[in-house]
Amino acid sequence: MTDTNQKQLGNTLWSIADQLRGAMNANDFQDYMLSFLFLRYLSDNYETAARKELGRDYPDVGGDARKVPLALWYANNVDDIPEFEKQMRRKVHYVIQPAHLWNSIANLARTQNAELLNTLQAGFKYIETESFASTFQGLFSEINLGSDKLGKTYADRNAKLCTIIQKIAEGLSEFSTDIDTLGDAYEYLIGQFAAGAGKKAGEFYTPQQISDILSAIVTLDSQEPKTGTKKRLESVMDFACGSGSLLLNVRKKVNKAGGTIGKIFGQEKNITTYNLARMNMLLHGVKDTEFDIFHGDTLLNEWDMMREQNPAKKPGFDAVVANPPFSYRWEPSDALADDVRFKSHGLAPKSAADFAFLLHGFHFLKDEGVMAIILPHGVLFRGGAEERIRTKLLKDGHIDTVIGLPANLFYSTGIPVCILVLKKCKKPDDVLFINAAEHFVKGKRQNQLSEEHIQTIIDTYQQRPARIERYARCVEMAEIEKNDFNLNISRYISTAVGEAEVDLQEINTELVALEQNIKDARDKLNTFLKELGLPALP
Repeated sequence: MTDTNQKQLGNTLWSIADQLRGAMNANDFQDYMLSFLFLRYLSDNYETAARKELGRDYPDVGGDARKVPLALWYANNVDDIPEFEKQMRRKVHYVIQPAHLWNSIANLARTQNAELLNTLQAGFKYIETESFASTFQGLFSEINLGSDKLGKTYADRNAKLCTIIQKIAEGLSEFSTDIDTLGDAYEYLIGQFAAGAGKKAGEFYTPQQISDILSAIVTLDSQEPKTGTKKRLESVMDFACGSGSLLLNVRKKVNKAGGTIGKIFGQEKNITTYNLARMNMLLHGVKDTEFDIFHGDTLLNEWDMMREQNPAKKPGFDAVVANPPFSYRWEPSDALADDVRFKSHGLAPKSAADFAFLLHGFHFLKDEGVMAIILPHGVLFRGGAEERIRTKLLKDGHIDTVIGLPANLFYSTGIPVCILVLKKCKKPDDVLFINAAEHFVKGKRQNQLSEEHIQTIIDTYQQRPARIERYARCVEMAEIEKNDFNLNISRYISTAVGEAEVDLQEINTELVALEQNIKDARDKLNTFLKELGLPALP
């Protein structure tokens, strides 16, 4: 499907969402819209697998969307259903009853059937509880079909759902519904809902342009970025993964270079966003065996896998990316002071967990891996505990690159942010500073980075030039130490514009010419005044 068609599909679905949500805010309505789009994907995927499994026995309905082939097969092969569903659990890891398939639901919506709401509830519950993989457990737990936001009465809610689903079905019917198309449409809607959600969007969405920068950095060879994108990443981790868009962007970047990723790992504290991330993975063709998203608190390290005491079994990741909440208030306890993640660096202050997030991700980074994290500029220069952590990271040679970005790039905040690139083993004994803060396209709501701006940042990181006037510079550790390990970019890259030299002779010539022009104009005007019998100007 072409980029134009993908955008048209996204626009069509967003138009439906914008038209139908009524008084409901975008952040609430997204749960319904995205869940129905996800059900469409699960149904298509399931029916494709069923067709392959049943072969010639799969009923032919001549492409009539109002008929559900699997429903016909169930009706005529009652005794064979248990074995069929057993096979489907083994092959696609979930089961959808014919009545719960998208086409069945769409038919109920088209006819305004009073049982649509009950059928949907039963369908979501069945997928969650009767599937083989834990990936599907609680997947629809945050979709409240009984919410007053849909309507005061059952009949009102049912009617609203009928309208929404019918419109989605009509919108999708005009486009191809292959997995890439639906995945891209899903991602487009997440971005649009993020724009509508304003500050709340910071919980689940990293703008695509920033995601592109992080993805490019962590997929380049860690020791020799000039050699290009790695062909294989065994594992990639985002410990504040939101909707999973950043992880998917890393996967896309590697795939585009002809490479592969072994497994994707993510962690998310918000239950709604956690479900959104799992749906997003599946909708982009990531099999449930190829990703592991955990619901829990990263700072408390609630994921058992990450608490492994045996050093030989400790998980490690080739690439770590993250856009954690900025300056998040947390409660560092005495127990956390002894936590292996923080013990050698110290705890981040209560007022800002930025370095706590950074140290968590860095702890699980492989020796040959790369970590790229988005943080507020304060981490570059704030004192106290943050200064001590920053100093140790610098002395140990772990901070590789500091990238300053423009203000107002995020939906959630207008402050300028930076990207820190960290490595456990890096060759150069210096830090690359990139000042991209002044290079952006001004927008009404958010500023934007053009493709050229993004590529310039990536190229500069990759080539690591000694200096680009007013833009980039490699700074030796001795100079950073003289600045008390302060990483404020303005200390190392001057952005001041020198005053232009003034040519006095040229200025004098211009003044003489101006005076002559004034005299000529005055003489001409006096001629007109004389003809009119009026007094001349002095």
